[in-house]
Amino acid sequence: MKDNKANPLRLSSLNHISLVCKSVEQSVDFYQNVLGFVPVRRPGSFDFDGAWLFGHGIGIHLLRADDPETMPKKTVINPKDNHISFQCENMAMVEKKLMEIGIDLVRQRVEEGGVYVDQLFFHDPDGFMIEICNCDNIPVIPLAGEVVRSCSRVNLQLGPQQPQPQQIHLPVVQP
Repeated sequence: MKDNKANPLRLSSLNHISLVCKSVEQSVDFYQNVLGFVPVRRPGSFDFDGAWLFGHGIGIHLLRADDPETMPKKTVINPKDNHISFQCENMAMVEKKLMEIGIDLVRQRVEEGGVYVDQLFFHDPDGFMIEICNCDNIPVIPLAGEVVRSCSRVNLQLGPQQPQPQQIHLPVVQP
């Protein structure tokens, strides 16, 4: 097998993240009604409470905690905490909707070379951090010798010797 230093495990994409939650029902409601995920079938052979959702090219697997009452509750919104980030087209509309439904959030702005990225950070019902941003504003610029493929082809800046990014086709998940 030829050594592939850029992708030694020959990974193709991110499939899902798993989140332990106190209440599967509350978490499904949040991910479905706030972030737009769709519940999908999960294997019937599982002998534990949970749910699978899919949206925005990624799966979220919710797993009910063995002892939900002992789960720590995060109350401080810290943008440096572990989180998952979603790209959006209209930050003002997203912030307005989050405020309307009563979600506490922290707003942050990053500047790089005169380009600004706006970020909104908030928690899911169990304190897992969610970011919504317009991160596509900052171009993805490969470090010397690196090849980068981006889900966003709009702002990918490649030097003249770099190949054009490949279009990514995501599979359609059938329930």
